[in-house]
Amino acid sequence: MAFQRTVAWITGASSGIGAALARAVAARGAAVVLSGRNRAALDDLAGTIAGETLVLPFEVTDHAAMHAAADAAWNWAAARGGGIGMLINNAGISQRSLAIDTAYDVYDRIVAVDLMAPIALTQALLPRMVARGTGRIVMISSVAGKVGVPMRTAYCAAKFGLIGYADALRSEIVAQGLQVHVVTPGSVRTGVSRNALTADGSPRGTSDRAIENGLDPDAVAATMLDRIAAGEREIILATGIEEQMAELRRTPDALFDQIAALSVGYAERMAQPAGDSA
Repeated sequence: MAFQRTVAWITGASSGIGAALARAVAARGAAVVLSGRNRAALDDLAGTIAGETLVLPFEVTDHAAMHAAADAAWNWAAARGGGIGMLINNAGISQRSLAIDTAYDVYDRIVAVDLMAPIALTQALLPRMVARGTGRIVMISSVAGKVGVPMRTAYCAAKFGLIGYADALRSEIVAQGLQVHVVTPGSVRTGVSRNALTADGSPRGTSDRAIENGLDPDAVAATMLDRIAAGEREIILATGIEEQMAELRRTPDALFDQIAALSVGYAERMAQPAGDSA
């Protein structure tokens, strides 16, 4: 089993795709660190998982709390014979508002949660994962991280940025034994639309037809783990027009390979003074 004896840390684990991933990866033999803001929901989820769990609630934009959680998660994993074997950056918040109506604070909030928080957590763990020489970093982006769609300008900006960070990071660390996976789900049957921010920053409070008729989160989690185990770098999980749009913007594997090859010795070459041919 690909995840046997792995410690997987999942943010945004209290509901939706995150909770489904926690159940699925635990069923495949992993110990799971569960993070989110809702301690009660995380405790309830932990009670449904047969394997080992550690509940670490924190607000992803609270960097002091995040660093404390990173230390606690790593120490817990190390006590089980390793470190964090898979980090799944899943926490996020969506948007349903036209740009012309949207307060700047909404952009600040969504970019902080959906882009800067996963970067911060990844950076906090990265030196330890690189030193260990193995592990997976998973970024849950979106079809809206590949294709700009209406009423999601902040969300698209953050999710596009997350893919850019992940692709660049992969090129730097693949030679050191780590894998980086980008997942771009389409509509999944979760609370994402109800929790989405409106123009003034308040939660929308209602879902929409696309989400209510979306993919089952447990099926999405199972497929995602299968494709992560298979080593896929960019994983599109969508159907219909959403899948078609994302596939049109898929990054070819050959380009990933080309950039990875370019990165070998790149930092050393960049450090040479201009005109130095050594």
